[in-house]
Amino acid sequence: MKVARFYAPGDIRIEEAPEPSPGPDEVKIRVHACSTCGTDLKIFRHGHHHIDPPRVIGHEIAGEVVETGAEISGWEAGDRVQVIAAIPCGECADCRRGWRTICPNQLSMGYHFDGGFAEYMIVPQRVLRVDGLNRIPEGLSYAEASVAEPLACVLNGQEFAQVGEGDVVVVTGAGPIGCLHVRLARARGAAAVYLVELNRGRLDMAADIVKPDAVICGSETDPVQAVLDLTDGRGADVIITAAAAGKAQEDGLKMAARRGRISFFGGLPKDNPIIACDSNLVHYRELTIYGANGSSPEHNKRALELIATGAVPVDDLITHRLKLDGVLDAIDTVASGEAIKVTIEPAAS
Repeated sequence: MKVARFYAPGDIRIEEAPEPSPGPDEVKIRVHACSTCGTDLKIFRHGHHHIDPPRVIGHEIAGEVVETGAEISGWEAGDRVQVIAAIPCGECADCRRGWRTICPNQLSMGYHFDGGFAEYMIVPQRVLRVDGLNRIPEGLSYAEASVAEPLACVLNGQEFAQVGEGDVVVVTGAGPIGCLHVRLARARGAAAVYLVELNRGRLDMAADIVKPDAVICGSETDPVQAVLDLTDGRGADVIITAAAAGKAQEDGLKMAARRGRISFFGGLPKDNPIIACDSNLVHYRELTIYGANGSSPEHNKRALELIATGAVPVDDLITHRLKLDGVLDAIDTVASGEAIKVTIEPAAS
């Protein structure tokens, strides 16, 4: 079978590998769709401290069960499934409190285990024991199901920041995550959603699909003043920084209304993680700053339902579909900013 293996920064190889066999407590799937994300680009450029190469990467996975181990029950060949990416241990103090997104023992598909840029892959027992293999609802395509993983992360962030009815929401970053934030905020009852992005072409492409209530190009205007103008000086109830930029986080504090919530959804580069925070803004306006770290198995299940019911459409966000041989082209396309979502379809190889 074909796989895409990461060996070192700048070195991902499409090569032949033996088809895997499941252990007694594992499930083997044929991968029909594995969507790419910005993390795949980071891995390609810089590697990752959790990856011990060579490793098959890809973590937004949907496929079809083809074989189960002798100890497996409840799954059989032909079942259509989506696989979680972040795998909590389910046993630590944080997991027992229901905080599975911050499990200190978390492992990940495509990092600690071979991922979805392959024709076939093994779903490890670690995934199964936390109920991390999900049935794809009837009528949902594999490509759409693969987007459940990033939507699950978005769902975690918005639930934590309590996005809800009547909120004015600002989303900074017009990539796939930003687009999902726009749509989920609408589904959660936001009164208005504004999209901020530095790159005019990327902003226009995203806005044409998700149609925010207003667009703000940060390279052409001051986004803080633009949000204040749009809200008659009040500011936004929720600001979600879906961009790896310290300035976006700093601006988020400045454009927040009193009692506003700011979600630092996008992490910052490890060599430059410090921002300037006006503590008096937080103090006098009673602002709340939230982190956002991945998703839980439960978030993945609910994300699939949101997509299947049409509450958060994703099919039109998949702007490019490539075969497994096109993984490097997919990563280049992600880097160029010319796509919203790029999906690899190994079963079509």
